[in-house]
Amino acid sequence: MKEHVDERHNNIDKSTENKENTTNPDKYIEENSEYSGPAGSPEYTPDDLEDSVAASDKLVPEVNIAEEKLAEMQDKYIRLSAEFDNYRKRTLREKMELSKYAGENLFLQILPLMDDFDRALKHIDSSADCIALKDGIDIIYDKFSDFLKLNDIKEIESLNSNFNVDLHEAVAKVPVEDPDKKGKVVDVLLKGYYLQDKVLRFAKVVVGE
Repeated sequence: MKEHVDERHNNIDKSTENKENTTNPDKYIEENSEYSGPAGSPEYTPDDLEDSVAASDKLVPEVNIAEEKLAEMQDKYIRLSAEFDNYRKRTLREKMELSKYAGENLFLQILPLMDDFDRALKHIDSSADCIALKDGIDIIYDKFSDFLKLNDIKEIESLNSNFNVDLHEAVAKVPVEDPDKKGKVVDVLLKGYYLQDKVLRFAKVVVGE
């Protein structure tokens, strides 16, 4: 009878203990060291938290530096793009001006010859001295010849030379009695000229046959 009463008291004590543990689970976890939280959840310690905060604090300056470098590179790119655009526009403008006024120096050298022709034309009708008029035209011709030479323009020597398709344009062919003149230029209708080593204009000639 006494054993039965003791067993009943033990059951009541266990029931009371379980009820207290259910009411205060934190106390139960602390008392049972084998509890490790929900299955599969990682275990964190205060040291882990401190390391994570330190790593985050270290990453923030690096991000700021990267953003500053990116902004600097973008600014350089914008400036370089603007400078290149200005250079392109300036070069195009200079090229157009060069093309537009390329013959400026050439025309300046021709103008004195035009002045000489103007003076000669004014005296043609009123002058009775043909010799003086001829001398004036010869002077103008010599000036113009010198002008051509200064600009590396020279005449193609064609008369009595062998016909050359690279230099001459045959306008006509005429029979010749002299066998030495066959295949040669017997008359020049329009002079040809070189510009340095390039044919500027072919000579129009008559060829003997």
